[in-house]
Amino acid sequence: MEQQTGAGAVLASRYRLVEPIGSGGMGKVWRAHDELLHRTVAVKELTAGLYVAQADREVLHARTQKEARAAARIQHPAVVTVHDVLEHDDRPWIVMEYIDGPSLAEAAKAAGRIEPREAARIGLHVLGALRAAHAVGVLHRDVKPGNVLLAKDGRVLLTDFGIAAIEGDSSITRTGELVGSIDYLAPERVTGGAPDPSSDLWSLGATLFTAVEARSPFRRTSPISSLQAVVNDEPPALRQSGALGPVITALLRKDPAERPSAQEAERMLLEAMEGREPKAAQAFVPTRAVSSDELAPAQEAREDRAPETGTAHLAEQPPAGPGPLPGNPARGRVRRAAVVALVAALLGGGGVFGVLKLTGDTEGGGSDKNASAPDGQPAADDDAVVPPSGWKKVVDPVGFSLFVPNDWSRRMDGDQIDYTPDGGKHFIRIAVDKTPDYDNPYMHQLELEKQVSQRTDYKRHDLHGNTFRNTTHAALWEFSWTEKGPQAGPRRAIEQMYVSPENTEYAVYMSGPAADWATTRQQFDTVLSGWQPAANRG
Repeated sequence: MEQQTGAGAVLASRYRLVEPIGSGGMGKVWRAHDELLHRTVAVKELTAGLYVAQADREVLHARTQKEARAAARIQHPAVVTVHDVLEHDDRPWIVMEYIDGPSLAEAAKAAGRIEPREAARIGLHVLGALRAAHAVGVLHRDVKPGNVLLAKDGRVLLTDFGIAAIEGDSSITRTGELVGSIDYLAPERVTGGAPDPSSDLWSLGATLFTAVEARSPFRRTSPISSLQAVVNDEPPALRQSGALGPVITALLRKDPAERPSAQEAERMLLEAMEGREPKAAQAFVPTRAVSSDELAPAQEAREDRAPETGTAHLAEQPPAGPGPLPGNPARGRVRRAAVVALVAALLGGGGVFGVLKLTGDTEGGGSDKNASAPDGQPAADDDAVVPPSGWKKVVDPVGFSLFVPNDWSRRMDGDQIDYTPDGGKHFIRIAVDKTPDYDNPYMHQLELEKQVSQRTDYKRHDLHGNTFRNTTHAALWEFSWTEKGPQAGPRRAIEQMYVSPENTEYAVYMSGPAADWATTRQQFDTVLSGWQPAANRG
């Protein structure tokens, strides 16, 4: 039998083990140092391989390869990145992104519980990771508080796809073998049914229950009784869940067909994060008798909740959980660099969206002339909406169209497209991202807000999810700050962001001096009334 490798050992002549930072049924996780790239990494040691026969060890190795393949197929900011897979001491090891921060299980234990709005925020990120996994045919199958990591830099990440099932792969798990944490297994898995994406959503519901109530809903005194509870028992009454309660109840429906879809769950979690009772969740909540001892805590919870303002204030979020998610691990350095540049642009006078990347064909984009038809008239369009007096409809070379005042001209600010009458004192800016890092614009704007508010006299006036162009994947953000540089002084801005059915993220942004904001705000509504994305133009 091989001896367990300890601290100081070097794997693959590269990864030096420093200290163990976690363990589970299948292995141990080490903090390690990558001596080639001089960075901290996490290394997962499959300790189960120490105690099994050679044939079983080969199965374990196959599972490890499967985990790496599963994680590699998922590109999402809330999924831990796998860097490498290797063998050492005749067993597999997985090298992963190191997350500096506790698991949700550890954070909940340390704080006593997670506040409902913060738990909803965490749930949104986990849901985003699951949606990305499901989109490429991967089921996680072990969603639980211990597999949700809360990084100190604000990210929320889902880890350990070690028992993930990839559609089309032959099953590695033995027939009848049950894998996963039993009190977080969906009922259909316990009874031998085939798991599907709704099974992961059930586990997410159980995870959120544990976070806000400080106990697992179905854990009993033995594994068998826990499994029986998963199949037969309804979850205990929620006493500390606030607006998140109906969402948890909806996710924990026994019948997969009676659970909300991922898209429905996302909208409910957004509302719960804002402190609003998700009305749509009531359709998934079964009617049941309520005992008298359940009424008092429920009433107290309603009285303790903040007023339903429709916006989420970061300052009100509890300290137990970190702030919003900064970006996709696969492209994290690029995205984080962009955010840093964004803040630098704000403080240096370039405007808060000075560095948003505009993708697409920018041929001819260097011209300061209006993008209009050859005769100088507004470009023709199939849309029957016509601009009001004093405005024109322009079709930008990139492809989108919008209404702009007659005396506003197109200019390039770096690789950004602006329309302005006065060199940028007032301007409209359009950003297009064909590969967005966020599943919903609300979370994207929260991240931008977090970065800006840390480094300037930022003030939020509005930030909420909304419906735009027939999609609920949209959000509106309005704020003010004091600008430095060429346009120094108090300024105010507003942005409508949304994700189209083609999964392109659009941001229509308008900014001007605070002194004449009333006019700018009215102009913004007119700009939006003429907006059409490039995808809608024949």
